Amino acid sequence: MPQDLPGFYYDAEKNRYFPLKSPIPGSSSRNTSSASTTAQPLKPTKKQGKDDGQEGKVVKMVHVRELCGNSVICNKKKAGFREQYENMRVSKPTIWKYEGTGRAVDAALQHVYVNIQASEGVVESELLLTGGLNRTFSSYEAGCIGEHADYGTHHVPDVVQPLNIENQTSLKPPRLWHANGASMLIPSNLSCIKIPRNHYDPQPADVDSSVSRAILTTLGSETSGGSVYSLNLSEPLEYVAGNALFGQRFDLISSISKSTIWTADCDSNGNRTVIGTDSGAALVHMESRRKSWIFRSKSDVLSLQLDCSGNIILCGLRNGAILTVDTRQKPQDLRDKHLPKHQIQFPSIKTSQSSSGRNKKRENKWFEVRGNVHHTRSVFMPSSVSCLVALNLYDQYFLASSMDGTIRLYDHRLTQRGAVQMYEGNFNSHTRIQMGVDPSERFIMSGGEDFYLRVWRLKSGEMLYEDKFMNSVPSVVCWPRGMERFFYTFKLTGLPVIWCDTPDFWMVYVFLWTSKGHFVNAGDHF
Repeated sequence: MPQDLPGFYYDAEKNRYFPLKSPIPGSSSRNTSSASTTAQPLKPTKKQGKDDGQEGKVVKMVHVRELCGNSVICNKKKAGFREQYENMRVSKPTIWKYEGTGRAVDAALQHVYVNIQASEGVVESELLLTGGLNRTFSSYEAGCIGEHADYGTHHVPDVVQPLNIENQTSLKPPRLWHANGASMLIPSNLSCIKIPRNHYDPQPADVDSSVSRAILTTLGSETSGGSVYSLNLSEPLEYVAGNALFGQRFDLISSISKSTIWTADCDSNGNRTVIGTDSGAALVHMESRRKSWIFRSKSDVLSLQLDCSGNIILCGLRNGAILTVDTRQKPQDLRDKHLPKHQIQFPSIKTSQSSSGRNKKRENKWFEVRGNVHHTRSVFMPSSVSCLVALNLYDQYFLASSMDGTIRLYDHRLTQRGAVQMYEGNFNSHTRIQMGVDPSERFIMSGGEDFYLRVWRLKSGEMLYEDKFMNSVPSVVCWPRGMERFFYTFKLTGLPVIWCDTPDFWMVYVFLWTSKGHFVNAGDHF
């Protein structure tokens, strides 16, 4: 015999409890009213002190069962209600495009909170830091400072899909304001912009959202190598018509002659920066400006990622290898040749033509590297490594993508067993395309050479969204953090995906740069 639970009605036919505040399935409003009236004596009184805690536990159990339990049948298997609801909303984003931003960026993009000196005092606002292959570094303000400015350029979002947006959401991304003096020429093309990772914490309750510095790297040119710069953001920015916004805030930290800097990453406080070059990886100390080689290879380091401790880096090479390098060693001079040597064996595929068609033969090759390399943790992708993303909530996992469109999830402790998850459907052949992972680490996003944007569920590998709404490759993405700052992240809807978890609903916004440098924004709320 089922027990009577305060505030709930038991349906014998469905063998379930239902809250009395909502209509009982299969009954009329009259029956519901009578059932509610009948259930009145079951409500706990003040004398029943122990029952108060029991009722709270019951409500919590029902909430867990309905929202978190596998109570929904989808594709012939049970799934959680919340998960299916999230998948449904992510699969139907709203797309906006910012006109007039062509060729503004096609190399690097970051979102930061900064302090700005305004007429009413110092206020916090949002900036998009961008870099293009035309040697230009720019910033776009997305807060309230530029809303009433009568100088500079205002970029208005224009809806792309769906066309009946008024019937689906009243939310709209803000204008982007590009002030006069908010752009500057740099010696060579920008390759990377990084922000210290402690400001990327999904729940930085005790961390100030504003950042003190941004780290920028350049590719280098025929006459000079790549360089590392520090952009001082600790002092409030001041917009003055006709004056350069960043002025003397750029500081050259280090240059590497005759080397190309492809990528970079920094530790949680921004004191150390690791750069990936065409001859290996180097560690740069931002305060002392001392640099040292920690990894040497004849294959370019196209992508790298520091782990949460800041002591281990993943190096993705042009030959498809992903190597684990320990940075904890005695500082070495750039020209020091005494790093430990390793012979790494990796499988390569050789294609030959025969009368019966194209046959693939696998043969083993060796290549030499120098550094504190954990060669037993080596991973090999089918082609050149395009992007690496280390997860924060699951610090032993990392995502890797290669230039043939392959995207895989690995467990750093079990690399010899192969990939934990694979994400099918992406298309690429030679382009370096970034991946985006939302702060809750539930979704992964990537563009393709077929001009499609795709979103997968990270855990299951299920593709949730696939659509072509642009005429160029979506190659650079940025995912803003600081979800607790809802109104700020709500304003800035021009970034790959912003998750704003609130007690009442969730919000998803997608923003990216295409290879032609256009701002494209996609968002929806649920």
